[in-house]
Amino acid sequence: MLQISEVTKSFGQRRVLTDVSFDVARGRLTGFVGGNGAGKTTTMRIVLGVLHADSGTVSLDGHAIGGEDLRGVGYMPEERGLYPKMTVLDQLVYLARLHGIDKAGATRRADALLDRLGLAERRKDALESLSLGNQQRVQIAAALVHDPDVLILDEPFSGLDPLAVDEVVTVVAEHAARGIPVLFSSHQLDVVERLCDDVVVIAGGAIRARGTREELRERYAGDRWRMTATTDAGWVRTVPGVRVEELAGVAVTFGAPEAAAQEVLRGAVERGGVTAFAPVRPTLGEIFRDVVVDHARSEKETAA
Repeated sequence: MLQISEVTKSFGQRRVLTDVSFDVARGRLTGFVGGNGAGKTTTMRIVLGVLHADSGTVSLDGHAIGGEDLRGVGYMPEERGLYPKMTVLDQLVYLARLHGIDKAGATRRADALLDRLGLAERRKDALESLSLGNQQRVQIAAALVHDPDVLILDEPFSGLDPLAVDEVVTVVAEHAARGIPVLFSSHQLDVVERLCDDVVVIAGGAIRARGTREELRERYAGDRWRMTATTDAGWVRTVPGVRVEELAGVAVTFGAPEAAAQEVLRGAVERGGVTAFAPVRPTLGEIFRDVVVDHARSEKETAA
């Protein structure tokens, strides 16, 4: 398990991380989400040893992460850092050999990844001749070519079309299934929600929410309900304490405390019956907006 514990970091007088703590379990994909400047990349760079924390620790399987551990990390930075004039295959082989893999083994691994990522036909092309999306695929291959023990990806889906996202998701999920910790950041919350086992939300340099995908959806569900009745549901608007959000004939989505929601359910049964009734679970995007809005509100109250 990769563990980040009470990590704090400042640049000069500006505090950018405050007591950041979360775990990245083996065999699980952890999505790290936050707005621009929230602290995601700084946290990742501290994990990698590129930056040093002012306080706090980063450990892997119970020991402080060090040089040998870091050599086994696969990292994809948000900024592309490959050689534009080298061929795709040559630079993947070169990077694999830097990790001590012999040339034949490095070539096999590079070819296999390029095939999985839909780039086999471009293996002999210079990187600069590829589209930005295909360059992103090569960058991902570079993070995977040495068969890493830990995988850290900073905005891996940036610039990818939906089909390319699916290809990358499949490859990354396969690596997680081998039992390695995978941490990645992304602004594409729908992809994070579909892919991740665990989610960490950061805002203002501090962790504001963390847990499994379903735990967060349960925690931030609020008092929202969706019902499908067998008769028109327009009458729900007259129930005290109920706020109708969407009404379409027999289907209604509404906000209400549980007691009022149960009153709606009883009323629908009396009027003919119910085919579906359940609390509404928010999307990750809705949870993220709630967390960020709550943080912004707290900041304003503190400033006042």
